[in-house]
Amino acid sequence: MYGGKGGLGKTTFSAATGYWLAQQGYKVLVFSVDPQASLSDIFQKDIFGKGAVQIMHNLYAQEIDADRRIKEYQEEIRQKIFDMYGLDRIPDEIEQYIQAAAAEPAMEESAIFDAVVDIIVGGEYDYYIYDLVPLGHALYYLSMAKVYDEWIERITKLREEMREYEEMAARVRREELQEDEILRELLYIKNRINTASSILTDKERTAFFFVLIPEEMVIRDTLKARDLFVKFDVPISGYIVNRVLPDYLIQEDVPPYIKHRYEMQQEYIQRIKETFGHEVLGWVPEFERDVSGLDMIARVAEVMFEEG
Repeated sequence: MYGGKGGLGKTTFSAATGYWLAQQGYKVLVFSVDPQASLSDIFQKDIFGKGAVQIMHNLYAQEIDADRRIKEYQEEIRQKIFDMYGLDRIPDEIEQYIQAAAAEPAMEESAIFDAVVDIIVGGEYDYYIYDLVPLGHALYYLSMAKVYDEWIERITKLREEMREYEEMAARVRREELQEDEILRELLYIKNRINTASSILTDKERTAFFFVLIPEEMVIRDTLKARDLFVKFDVPISGYIVNRVLPDYLIQEDVPPYIKHRYEMQQEYIQRIKETFGHEVLGWVPEFERDVSGLDMIARVAEVMFEEG
């Protein structure tokens, strides 16, 4: 997972990591839940809402369409009502509730979270590269595993208690109790969440990298976010500094503006070294053009993984 404030290079590093791993022979999926469709831009391919799209040999990319996922979510709910209660139509008051729930912000977040769980537990790829949304939203999505787990735990316990009373009543009436479809559904959801959560917090299987640039506010925000991520047991594996101005800018013929920018960066670079120390795993230079297309992605991958 790559995370950080918006516009720092998370998508660039996600794409470059996916490219490099694919070149090593691994089957890789780079995916994002960001509605701004950054992966489509960097890979120069329309992949939004199209599922896993092949970019090159071994490399696939996917951008989740939240609106479509919500509609699928609604249809799943309707179908489960049909299956559990044997109805031939959805009662009007329930249909109105299903329609109204789709407009709630929590529905979009739940639908996206559910889609991420689908991807993670699918097990179709050797590596999953998660291009996270900006920090605030990323924390929310990552914390949802704990929130859902506690909520499902309570609901399941209540349902199990109800089931005990139903079994007692059935024995008194000498009736055979049918399988509890609701309880089975709750246990299925709980298992999915636990599986996804165990993967996201497993230091042997998951690595989270902060992306930052040599600027005051970015350094401060990264420090705050680091403490919050630790609370959610996200395994922080290191930091990557992006947009580092090259040393040749200290030459005499460089315009004063650029020279001053370079000198300012050097102060922040020193602070980053003092603050994060050996956890800084890479320094990626400012390129002369935007990173877009496989040729530029390959250049970034070379800097990240092959230049020592």
